[in-house]
Amino acid sequence: MDKILNQRNILIVGLLFVAINTLLITREFFWAGLVPFALFIVVLALLSMDKLLLLIAFLTPLSVNLTEMGLGLGVGMALPTDPLMFGILLIFAIRVFHEGGFDKRVIWHPISLIIILQLVWMFFTSMTSTMPLVSFKFLISRLWYVVSFYFLATQLFKRRKQIVRYFWAYIMGLAIVIVYTVYQHYLNAFDEQAAHWVMSPFFKDHTSYGALLAFFFPALLGLTLVNAKSNQMRALMGIVVLVFIGGIILSYTRAAWLSLIAALIVYLLMVFKVRFQYILFMLAIVVGSFAMVQEELMMKLEKNDQDSSGDLVEHVQSMSNISTDASNLERINRWKSAWRMFLDKPVMGFGPNTYQFQYAPYQHPNEKTIISTNNADMGNAHSEYLGPLAEQGFLGPIWVLLLVGVLFYKGITLYMELPSGQLRMLTVIATLGLVTYWTHAFLNNFLDTDKASVAVWGCLAVLTAIEVYHLPNIEKRDQE
Repeated sequence: MDKILNQRNILIVGLLFVAINTLLITREFFWAGLVPFALFIVVLALLSMDKLLLLIAFLTPLSVNLTEMGLGLGVGMALPTDPLMFGILLIFAIRVFHEGGFDKRVIWHPISLIIILQLVWMFFTSMTSTMPLVSFKFLISRLWYVVSFYFLATQLFKRRKQIVRYFWAYIMGLAIVIVYTVYQHYLNAFDEQAAHWVMSPFFKDHTSYGALLAFFFPALLGLTLVNAKSNQMRALMGIVVLVFIGGIILSYTRAAWLSLIAALIVYLLMVFKVRFQYILFMLAIVVGSFAMVQEELMMKLEKNDQDSSGDLVEHVQSMSNISTDASNLERINRWKSAWRMFLDKPVMGFGPNTYQFQYAPYQHPNEKTIISTNNADMGNAHSEYLGPLAEQGFLGPIWVLLLVGVLFYKGITLYMELPSGQLRMLTVIATLGLVTYWTHAFLNNFLDTDKASVAVWGCLAVLTAIEVYHLPNIEKRDQE
């Protein structure tokens, strides 16, 4: 009898929802149809946070930004991922308050400490910001990215198979975007100019699209070589690899190729087990040598008059066109503006996420390009290092450089400490993915987007989880 009553109640509720939703649709209110999806997400978050995080990883490449969709709501929010991660932030805060804290092994990990210090400094610079509302909105969005795909992800990654699932979830979502983008290329006769927008509405432009393709390419190769157990699986993964290669080529993103070369160099250093201090020494020599020949190098580069081209070789060559390539000149304009902003406010900066609203007066007329603007509608400082310098003062880039240095150190030392096998492979692909991003970060910055944040914070969580949860088990097993 109770079973019949329950079924009847479910039917009544369902019919009422259909009737109310139909009435709302006739009045041009379409959002009520999302209520069942929202309820499903709430239940999933409460009962299985692991599955929700993996679902978000899959949906991230497929998310669309309200601003980019031209909805005119004045909210730069990615759907459906940003609301989901904001909800996770609230649940996380309630759980930490109720349970009295978080795993201290994760909290006191060097990567975690730098992230926390960076967030604290962002809070203080938001307090002194020239646009406090803009800065605090940015800080809250950074919090939901870090909480979801760093702190909570470390708990997800206690099980190594969840690390593999995280990579595959993002890769499969990204593969769908690649297929869509290639089809749009086909409709536009593979025109190089179309490469700037054919990935819309999923990605804002070809640079962010190329950056994420490069980020997950090492992961795809590693998972294909290690996890493919049968000929059929190897063939399927091989097809996905070819899809990614085609996507990278057709993205016409020069920085993506540069970042993959950097990842290859770091991989060789890891394979040959070059100690971290030697790597730092070699890096110091390279930087010092560049400083000594900077003027001669710039004079040579200015003789190169190759602009952006549809030919792949010429396109990569144009990375060195300091004086004639419009996109490179505009980057230099943004970088110099960021430096002048830093000189104006060297301690606290202008406030997080304020660069695009404040840099216009710091441009010099002789440095402007055909794509320069005085409006706050053309992006940021094009650098994850110079952007924080202008927005958060001298400590801004220091936190970034510390984070990059520690993650490279942890990635390389973990590779040396771990035995051959899946965990070492996961360490390699997480480290190489981060290498591609932080190399790319010299020329662009995307950490204010869900696309890059889920990738970057997620891979940092992989390194932390492997060191905190997996490495001690291996060492304990070796001692027995």
